Amino acid sequence: MYDRLPEGMGEMTPEPGQPRDADSGAGNRIATLFGIRYPIIQAGMIWCSGWRLAAAVSEAGGLGLLGAGSMYPDVLRHHIRQVKAATRKPFGVNVPLLYPAIEEHMAIIREEGVPVVFTSAGNPKTWTPVLKQAGIKVVHVVPSAAFAVKAEAAGVDALVCEGFEAGGHNGREETTSLVLIPLVRDAVRVPVLAAGGIASGRSMLAAMVLGADGVQIGSRFAASLESSAHPNFKQAIVDTPEGGTMLSLKSLVPVRLIRNAFQQQVAEAEARGASPAELATLLGRARAKLGMFEGDLQEGELEIGQVAGAIRDILPAADILRNIVTEFEAASAAAPALKCW
Repeated sequence: MYDRLPEGMGEMTPEPGQPRDADSGAGNRIATLFGIRYPIIQAGMIWCSGWRLAAAVSEAGGLGLLGAGSMYPDVLRHHIRQVKAATRKPFGVNVPLLYPAIEEHMAIIREEGVPVVFTSAGNPKTWTPVLKQAGIKVVHVVPSAAFAVKAEAAGVDALVCEGFEAGGHNGREETTSLVLIPLVRDAVRVPVLAAGGIASGRSMLAAMVLGADGVQIGSRFAASLESSAHPNFKQAIVDTPEGGTMLSLKSLVPVRLIRNAFQQQVAEAEARGASPAELATLLGRARAKLGMFEGDLQEGELEIGQVAGAIRDILPAADILRNIVTEFEAASAAAPALKCW
């Protein structure tokens, strides 16, 4: 599982004169919290975020996350150890709290000394105190300001506010990032990461102007050389046009998918009022693995964000991160010249 690329591909070495140890970005709360250079988090996506991608992003100055939602416990332990062998810089694990073997995952995370855990799809009260007692920094993903307040009360160190544009599983509120980021920023005191529709330096700058302390980026890194997704899925991301995704399965568990034969079956079933049980049967087992990891572009579940319509190439993760930083700096420098009156 996840070991599709040749051994060593995606592992990065520091540039001449750059220390291997983490160097936190001056003055930024997210960079300081995690001990990283740039407040850019690579999302822990199922079937896409294996050790090569996480290590590459962390080595380049961001924070790489493993996507534990598609890993059995022994596979998760393997990937954690591979990341630690590939980089001495901080990394993390994303854990959906509804995962069936959650206790085993959390035990492995503590045993292996993972420094950061991002949780989602569940109640943060359950595991946040346990993880923090082990010295782990905890971040929870929320789709609304109301959930952000509850997560802050549970003791998380930071939040990800994920807008309706995001790929994968979404909140039922359908609140876009443009609306959600300032709502969450005004509701909590902890650092806030913005997610959903962000794949460039310009969109990162926009998110931070709206109140975010940093960004979490998924779709852009799914289309990277080090992503463990099948090459067919990576190419499907690049080929996805504007409007090529749809939020599906809202009555069961909302998820944003690329339009294909499977997504059309789901849409037709929903249009005739199919019950959640019927939709669950249609979803079946391992649809996401079939599409994203095994490369079946018609019958598989292809989870990706709306921003896929702006992704036009498959690049090394380090190049993606550097491009975002370069564009952010250029857009930030140009911003003072934008005068409307």
